[in-house]
Amino acid sequence: MRLRLPRPSRPLFLLVLPFLLPGLGLSAATAQAQDKLPQAQAAPTAPTAQTPLPPQPRPRVALVLSGGGARGFAHVGVIKALEAARVPVDLIVGTSMGAIIGGLYASGMTGEQLEREILSVEWNGLFNTRQPRQILSQRRKEEDFELSPVLLLGFRDGEFRLPTGAVSSRSLEMLLRRYTLPTRHLSSFDALPTRFRAVATDMETGQEVVMDRGDLAAALRGSMSVPGVFSPLGLDGRILGDGGLVNNLPVSVARELGAEVIIAVNIGTPLAGRETLYSLVGITTQMVHILTEQNVKASIAMLTPRDLLLTPPLGKLTSADFDQAKELVRLGNEYAQTVVAALERFSVGEREYVAWTATRRTQSELNATRVGTISGIRFEGVDEARAERLGVGLDHLKGQRADVSVIEHDMEALAASGDYERVDYRLVRDPDSGGEDLVVGLRENNWGPNYLRVGIDLRTDFRGEGAFNLRISHNRHWLTPSGTEWRNRVQLGETLGLYSEIYQPLGLTGSTFVAGYGDITVRKVDLYDSESRPLARIQRESLRLGADIGWQIGRQGSVGEMRLGVVTSARQSELELVQPGFDILPEVLNVHWREAGVRAAVMADQLDFANFPSRGYRAFGEVVVGRRHVRDGERSSFARVEGSFTGVRSIGEHTFNMGLRFAHANNIPIGAIDEYSLGGFQNLSGFRSGQVAGNYLAFGRLTYYRRLPWNVGVARALFVGGSIEAGNAWLDRREVSFSNLLAGGSLFVGADTGIGPLYLSVVSAPKGFTGLYLFLGRP
Repeated sequence: MRLRLPRPSRPLFLLVLPFLLPGLGLSAATAQAQDKLPQAQAAPTAPTAQTPLPPQPRPRVALVLSGGGARGFAHVGVIKALEAARVPVDLIVGTSMGAIIGGLYASGMTGEQLEREILSVEWNGLFNTRQPRQILSQRRKEEDFELSPVLLLGFRDGEFRLPTGAVSSRSLEMLLRRYTLPTRHLSSFDALPTRFRAVATDMETGQEVVMDRGDLAAALRGSMSVPGVFSPLGLDGRILGDGGLVNNLPVSVARELGAEVIIAVNIGTPLAGRETLYSLVGITTQMVHILTEQNVKASIAMLTPRDLLLTPPLGKLTSADFDQAKELVRLGNEYAQTVVAALERFSVGEREYVAWTATRRTQSELNATRVGTISGIRFEGVDEARAERLGVGLDHLKGQRADVSVIEHDMEALAASGDYERVDYRLVRDPDSGGEDLVVGLRENNWGPNYLRVGIDLRTDFRGEGAFNLRISHNRHWLTPSGTEWRNRVQLGETLGLYSEIYQPLGLTGSTFVAGYGDITVRKVDLYDSESRPLARIQRESLRLGADIGWQIGRQGSVGEMRLGVVTSARQSELELVQPGFDILPEVLNVHWREAGVRAAVMADQLDFANFPSRGYRAFGEVVVGRRHVRDGERSSFARVEGSFTGVRSIGEHTFNMGLRFAHANNIPIGAIDEYSLGGFQNLSGFRSGQVAGNYLAFGRLTYYRRLPWNVGVARALFVGGSIEAGNAWLDRREVSFSNLLAGGSLFVGADTGIGPLYLSVVSAPKGFTGLYLFLGRP
């Protein structure tokens, strides 16, 4: 069994990234140790930044940039200082984040442009494993409401597998692709405005790989393939990992390429202190850091008295502090300005520097060939049948001038399917037509196409009432070449359930589909009197079978879907317990009935998050009509109508979430009325789950919450808020009146955790109870 690190949400990435690769930096604890070291370090024979050498004829200067994750943004500040000091650079060699910053500078960007672009990126959202929720298909969105996974697993080739990366690199690859587009036709990195090399590690042999040609964006991404964080990159027959494993400060590469003097910038962090060595994670981290620090020390030892080593003091900032980009650039620039005397020996006169910058600019303009018309589309990494289906969604690009923003939107749509761990593209000039071929590179998830999710939910009112459920889901994607999907769910606990559905897209676009499904549920239902006292408990068993034809709304169902179908069911309710004095005959609650009818449903979902959304809406409507047969009773027609709406809007830090629900069913037996019920947290808080039930239901809720400024690591965010709620359910139409609505409310602190929403709340209802309520997971 091969186990790989999972893909958690961003908070886990912030915990894992600092210790998986010292080439990308260390944890906050180890970052503190840096403050105890000198601000500039060098080998015994190398001058420090404070030791300038006498002026000398201009040599060939190489800029060597180390890895360091977010700390690598300090390289931008150093580059700006080099420009201010009129230091021309003839060669750039970088590892990991140093390769990204160095490669972009080598491609023609200036320090000011680098700073502007870096500060414009939402870095914390750049590494999300999932695309923005609004562009997911409705099927993927519905998974958010089925369960919140404690564990994600895949099954492939007879073995269980975990996801191969902790975070996603798709958005980073799109960003690099956009920035390096002008270089796409170059045969060698020597043809860049400044010569460039990127260093990576061959993960099969452990050897250093120096990339000097080919796809610049892929080279930069390959150099930053942090094991266990980013999936490794397959390039030119190699599996590439982060270059920091073998050469985090690649002085040797610059020397081999003929550099006469080297300006080396090391933004890595030193070894951790003793206080971190009392845990397995701490020991493992230190072992990896020791190995990496050894290759950095070896690089520093290669420096000569003519070279310069810069080590910007970055304090407690770690490799995960991507949201501190502005501060890191500032620190790098301020440090480099303090050593301007050391930079003077590399400086040239104003006229010579202007000529050097003009040459770079001219070369950059020559490289920036005009983007042509897309003449063809090719796929790599998938078979012909899959490529044909996927290509239909990109046909609108043919004959159009290549627009990067449009192409990126299409790549996001491909990634939103969840089938691919890598979605990338490149433009290749077609010598025959003079246009551009769009080559889409896909790599299927190595842990699919069988996806397993395990989740839990629990609730308690601390008054003896509560529930716990274990939920397991299985999704099999691409069961057939035509895109068939098989989805299954099992639930164990308060409710026993089994659900299975086969989903078949029709045609190449898949905008129309057919689906067949079935489910079985067994659950307990409590009946209450008007004073909230339990009267009886019944067991409900249900079997349902159905078939639908459906239509996606929006591109690939990103807005929602409509369904029309037939459904049949068999249900029964049996009395288990009854309170003494409850004056009702058991046969009234022991009911067996069958239904058959037609069903129409529509669902639309544009919430940005399933839990604690900040904007968007979600709407659902369903109508079922047909015939009902009660055993030993009459046959009759029935109709059920249900609808719900959630609308969310934020004003600054304040979010308002409004929910509405209505339902009606005619002639439902008493033992079946729990289908339309209220009670429980934010579903008429202060009443027990299922306490208020009937054939007619109306409910409204207004919830306010505010995101707290704290980051606890195990949750996307923390919130504080409250809700006011009103609603009721009536058995008979003559009882329906807004004058007898029940009221409830809550005050809560909550967290959007990796295993679902977590609430600790005070709930209260004038006609219910007041108390504490704990809720975790999906209801």
